[in-house]
Amino acid sequence: MSNRKMITAALPYANGPVHIGHLAGVYIPADVYARFQRRLGKDVAFICGSDEHGIPITIRAKKEGVTPQDIVDKYHEIIKKSFSDLGISFDEYSRTTSANHRETSQDFFKVLYEKGKFTEELSEQYFDEQAGEFLADRYIVGTCPNCGNENAYGDQCERCGSTLSPSELINPKSMLSGNVPILKETKNWYLPLNEYEDFLNEWIIEGHKDDWKPNVYGQVKSWLNDGLKPRAMTRDLNWGVPVPLPNAEGKVLYVWFDAPIGYISFTKEWAAKNGKDWKDYWQSEGSDLVHFIGKDNIVFHCIIFPAMMKAHGDFIMPKNVPAFEFLNLENDKISTSRNWAVWAHEYVEDFPGQQDVLRYALLSSAPETKDNNFTWKDFQTKNNSELVGIFGNFINRVAVLIHKYYDGIVPQGDVNAPELAEINKAAKEISGFLENYEFRNSLTALMNLARFGNQYLQTEEPWKTIKDNPEKAAHSLFVGAQISVALAQLCEPFLPFSSEKLLTMFNVQKSDWNDVETKSVLIETGHKINEASLLFSKIEDDVIEAQIQKLEDTKQNNKKTNPNANPMKDEITFDDFTKIDLRTATITEAEKVEKADKLLKLTVDTGVDVRTVVSGIAESFTPEEVIGKQVMILLNLAPRKIRGIESQGMLLLTTKPDGKLSFVTPDETVENGIEIG
Repeated sequence: MSNRKMITAALPYANGPVHIGHLAGVYIPADVYARFQRRLGKDVAFICGSDEHGIPITIRAKKEGVTPQDIVDKYHEIIKKSFSDLGISFDEYSRTTSANHRETSQDFFKVLYEKGKFTEELSEQYFDEQAGEFLADRYIVGTCPNCGNENAYGDQCERCGSTLSPSELINPKSMLSGNVPILKETKNWYLPLNEYEDFLNEWIIEGHKDDWKPNVYGQVKSWLNDGLKPRAMTRDLNWGVPVPLPNAEGKVLYVWFDAPIGYISFTKEWAAKNGKDWKDYWQSEGSDLVHFIGKDNIVFHCIIFPAMMKAHGDFIMPKNVPAFEFLNLENDKISTSRNWAVWAHEYVEDFPGQQDVLRYALLSSAPETKDNNFTWKDFQTKNNSELVGIFGNFINRVAVLIHKYYDGIVPQGDVNAPELAEINKAAKEISGFLENYEFRNSLTALMNLARFGNQYLQTEEPWKTIKDNPEKAAHSLFVGAQISVALAQLCEPFLPFSSEKLLTMFNVQKSDWNDVETKSVLIETGHKINEASLLFSKIEDDVIEAQIQKLEDTKQNNKKTNPNANPMKDEITFDDFTKIDLRTATITEAEKVEKADKLLKLTVDTGVDVRTVVSGIAESFTPEEVIGKQVMILLNLAPRKIRGIESQGMLLLTTKPDGKLSFVTPDETVENGIEIG
């Protein structure tokens, strides 16, 4: 087994925050594994970063009316902070828009190109003549041939889940202009994956049939049994890493070509900062490469990326790809588009100081080999019954009793007591499970040690024996102290914040994992411990109900035809409605209100009279823009003074997606004073 561990975690798309599905399926297990390997004394590089190219980012940018760079700058920081807040201990967290990454991925492409590993192929792709762009599959919408959904994308129908190609859509249209796209010939560079079938069969199907997870192995076997085809490694886009060839203007590297190379480019950045040679981690057989990913990325990490590295010739293959399945939320599929998620950055705000509770709950529900489910009630139970009731209760009893009976000094005990063997046994069990990527079992083994500690104290009852058998009471609390320190050491990969509190409470340093596996005494008699403090706190029903209500509000919002619409105001009667006097009117004069950036003073011809209206529209319109504008006015609104000016009435406006205001106006010019209703 290698002493060097090159550990990667899937690059999150920088088009939105991370949620609990991402955390449970990739980042928390990867962090547990990396922390564990460090405790074994291994040379660990734990690498990740934001994937800042690809269509989801450009789509988000167009929706928000900003640039793709604006989007990735915003979400890179949110994602990076979320990981830090939750204790994800990356050695390097970078981004694919960096100059280093661009250079590394372009160099990788050029090596393959110069070795003749690509084929150049002409194909017909959809092209939007008005926008002057070739259309990525996600920029084409039409009717799904399988379920009739009129808003299916060119690569997938989100209603029925079918995988599609743009040519299969009925009545395809461009998302850029709404026009029907044409087919236009274009050249791209393809990697002939079919030429790597023998290598992949030998390396994975024969070489890893006994040590790779069945869900990963089975999916790869299925792909290989169906036969591989050449796949384009370039795209006709203007956002991404430019293809480093002459006459390749307007073409970028396929996002699934450049994104995994990010693992390499980010390792280079980390190595340069720390006096390391990145090649030791990526090009040496003395290094174990492990990819942590979700199941939707298996084909890229087990077929396409290995084929790329094989074509290059200088890189090692991954030792394992322990991909996880999906985590559902309250028995429903997590969906970013429907906002059906628990977002990492919101959790940290809503549950300050309780990062380890989420880590524990997600690890205990980790979708290791099949989809699993997260519910807020289960989260509450895991905290209250297990973390508070078992783990925290044991630690508190030991620390409090040592202070009560021995002034915080660890008492004398038998260093050869058979109970101490439970510590070594637990450490070895946790170690074995983690080496096999069995995170739920490893967490259970940790909690079983805490359960054993509780049962031991309950049997020994030092609060009773202190009176008539003080030697026995001292021994039982000596054993309790050893188990407590063992838990402090062993829980660090899983619960790093709690481990830090525990180490401080018992006044000890973090040790090598091997010490806990082999030593019977982890804290000596006579050692002074610090005051006891609560490790975990109970989470009350009202806190959980608030989270459930937040999801219920999301569910109701998803029923709207316009998710951005505000909730309906209180109902009014028909008589109330008849009191409203809405009229057509024309703005005849306009000027800014002094010392009020948002206000315009308007003179309005209502057909009934000419009156003054003060309106907060100055950030959306100049005075010159609104003069002569026909509008709708609420005529019989009681006058009120705004900045010393009497305003008589209110104009009807609405807010556009970009935040600017828009007048509600008649379809065509009509006389002023016409009643509306």
